[in-house]
Amino acid sequence: MRALRMPPQHPPPRWYLIQCKPRQDSRAEENLTRQAFKCYRPTHPVERIQRGRRTASVESLFPGYLFIQLDQLNDNWHPIRSTRGVNQLVTFGKQPIAVADELIDQLKQQLSEKPQKSVTLEPGDRVRINSGSYKELEAIFLARDGAERIVILLQLLHRDHTLSIPISAVEKT
Repeated sequence: MRALRMPPQHPPPRWYLIQCKPRQDSRAEENLTRQAFKCYRPTHPVERIQRGRRTASVESLFPGYLFIQLDQLNDNWHPIRSTRGVNQLVTFGKQPIAVADELIDQLKQQLSEKPQKSVTLEPGDRVRINSGSYKELEAIFLARDGAERIVILLQLLHRDHTLSIPISAVEKT
């Protein structure tokens, strides 16, 4: 009886990490995509105060890096290094190291989840702390302390204390 020979298995495309030139993540992604490479640059919304105004923008989750999916046999890796915005393919001992597909899937899933509804607070509003060592205590909102933090007034042991905590740690009561 003759044994059937199976054709050699072609390895699936893998994700690799690219280091970009300073502040050129989006440029590198755009130029690689134009060359028909599949890229993934995780981003997140950021709120900043500039010149007294609150501005919203989208920034890279890992500034200076992006992921690229490459096939070891069919893709031409040589144009990557000379692509505008790209510094180098991240290697270990001159060998590019593949990133686990599960990590990319997990990043995509976490970033696609809807962010919690933004809490709009006015000075003097009562809030309840829902995490951390002051969990379940009530406080008074005083002011914002950057994009992600707030200052609250907490009465503890018959004294008033001001604390700066993440805005995600409170809910309006």
